[in-house]
Amino acid sequence: MAERQVKSRARVSDHGEVFTAQREVNAMLDLVKQETERIDSRFLEPACGDGNFLAEILRRKLAAVRARYRKSPADFEKYAVVAVTSIYGVDILQDNVEACRARLFDIWDEAYTAHCRGECREDCRDAARYILSRNILCGNALTMRRVDGEGRDTDEPIVFSEWNMVTGSLIKRRDYRLDALMGEVNSPRADGGQLSMFDPAGSAADSLQLDPETKAWIPKPLREYPLTAYWRVQEG
Repeated sequence: MAERQVKSRARVSDHGEVFTAQREVNAMLDLVKQETERIDSRFLEPACGDGNFLAEILRRKLAAVRARYRKSPADFEKYAVVAVTSIYGVDILQDNVEACRARLFDIWDEAYTAHCRGECREDCRDAARYILSRNILCGNALTMRRVDGEGRDTDEPIVFSEWNMVTGSLIKRRDYRLDALMGEVNSPRADGGQLSMFDPAGSAADSLQLDPETKAWIPKPLREYPLTAYWRVQEG
């Protein structure tokens, strides 16, 4: 059966939505093959659709987890979670976002169930679902704003969660504005004044901090969470 690259003419006209074929997805990802197979290497797809690129990236990462940790269900579980924390996507259409989250979870859960079998835990599945709900968001990647039900920009910035496995089974979550991560927020003036860009959300000034060593402005987390067992992040 041929791949469907267009859902409807209206979606192409209104949103320029055309899905990338699997052959092109694989060819493009092969250009960065080593990174796609690094379990904790982060990827952001700014127009993710229902997940053609992100699904293949996750498959490659899970294959790397399987190759390294096939003998230990506990380690497989842990690093399968690390793999899913590293994948981010934005799409302007809510139905694509929901489909992408579901597709990625199904890929993750199939690998998890096949490898861990009777040692699978529902709270770990819930954690994977929650991570995807924070990592795959509905928004406009050009303006870096969330959108409303009609696909129109709101004043709310896109905010992603960063997940870092710190020690043992503990994970650290920090939330960042996407515009700060992408360097799209200007640094404060030398005289200590406000940011030079107008920010309707009123929080751009709080999204940067001065690195004391490099003297450069770097993204500042909007919120930090206590260390949490990776299978309990949804409880935070």
